[in-house]
Amino acid sequence: MSLVEDAPYSDVTYKIIGAAMAVHSKIGPGHKEAVYQKMLTDELLARGLTVEPEKAIEIVVDEKVYGLLYIDHLVNEAVVVECKALSHLLTDEELAQVITYLAATALPVGLLLNFGRRRLQYKRVFRPKKLDDWQRYIAPYLWRPPQ
Repeated sequence: MSLVEDAPYSDVTYKIIGAAMAVHSKIGPGHKEAVYQKMLTDELLARGLTVEPEKAIEIVVDEKVYGLLYIDHLVNEAVVVECKALSHLLTDEELAQVITYLAATALPVGLLLNFGRRRLQYKRVFRPKKLDDWQRYIAPYLWRPPQ
């Protein structure tokens, strides 16, 4: 058995990747991210997975809400899925976004999907073991209500 097969929720992540490949093969690159998100939601549901699209996560520190993070999909209450439609290869910036979501939710695994290339690009991401000071990195991803 390989290391990936031993990874948390590998059965679910394989199904999600398969669903993403199906979406990409149907419409290819060149569409807005929202199109891929909606199609992926339908494809995941068709494969028997539970999906919460645009899942809002409150960032609470010392019992005060400081903002919201919006996860593209929360699958089977365990896997964070972030969709992109970028013409360039995924960068550390997009990877950091998923790591931030994992730190904020304490969920074990995430998938970063890029539908914007000729071939679907995907990365399986695991929650870091050390989460000290993760809150200072979330600013670019937070939605804050107008004051």
